[in-house]
Amino acid sequence: MTLKNIVLAATALSLIACGGNAEVEKTAAKVKEFAEAEASMQANKAKLATILASQPEKAKARYDARHPQQTLEFFGITPGMTVVEALPGGGWYSKILVPYLGNEGHLIGVDYSIKMWPEFGGRLSAPEFIEQKKTWTTEWVEGAQAWRAGSDGKISAFTFGDRDAAMDGKVDAVLFVRALHNLSRFEGEGAYMTQALADTYALLKPDGLVGVVQHQGPEANDDAWADGSKGYLKKSDVIAKFQAAGFELVKESDVNENPKDVPTTDDIVWRLPPSLATSREDAELKTKMEAIGESNRMTLLFKKV
Repeated sequence: MTLKNIVLAATALSLIACGGNAEVEKTAAKVKEFAEAEASMQANKAKLATILASQPEKAKARYDARHPQQTLEFFGITPGMTVVEALPGGGWYSKILVPYLGNEGHLIGVDYSIKMWPEFGGRLSAPEFIEQKKTWTTEWVEGAQAWRAGSDGKISAFTFGDRDAAMDGKVDAVLFVRALHNLSRFEGEGAYMTQALADTYALLKPDGLVGVVQHQGPEANDDAWADGSKGYLKKSDVIAKFQAAGFELVKESDVNENPKDVPTTDDIVWRLPPSLATSREDAELKTKMEAIGESNRMTLLFKKV
């Protein structure tokens, strides 16, 4: 029992002694309510820990950098929720969320707009790659069936700019985990970040939550460098964009910060683990990058207002 519950219980006993029956009943109800809430919180914590412990060793090797337990708890994600995960990729977080949300939950994966892929250039803009992306929503849902671990919750998918409007006002939380930089990078070409935040706002319930984990660049670096093309965004810019889209910053956490990562305007985020893109042929530089570790990341919680 928490200190708050102990105090409430003591108050109830005091009221009993004084004969204040109405107040006793009211306080006892509060004690029960808080006790039930705490029991639920502890059960959710234990369930998440069990799921995390069951993940493959390759995934668990990233826990020291990604802090999934602390991050999901900070975002207020609990079983039974309807959660949108932006840019789920290979499903690192999805494989945790599907069993954690459980039988009453619903995980919705969302990818970039099909119109955005040509902006990347190279293989990501090749006609055959774009053609494959047209079936992503179906294929992602099919692949996600393997992540259930006994859960019977709902799994679906869409792309930004083509959401299922039938879900508007029904989503509890939207997660952008390292998913904002390219939306920001190509904002000028197609207002992709604006569209993503508009979709997010429409989907969320009143007071619905948005969790953000994003590579964070120094505020002193110039804005052109922090447009997302190098992987980094400034915290002040992210907050301003969400506020302009109708969200309120609830709180922030330092759980995913890494003070060793202080990029200059010559640096890209992919120089760091796990990519090590700039040091594959340079053992000395690779050692330096590994000593820094994964990127410094902001962790922000917003709500729809």
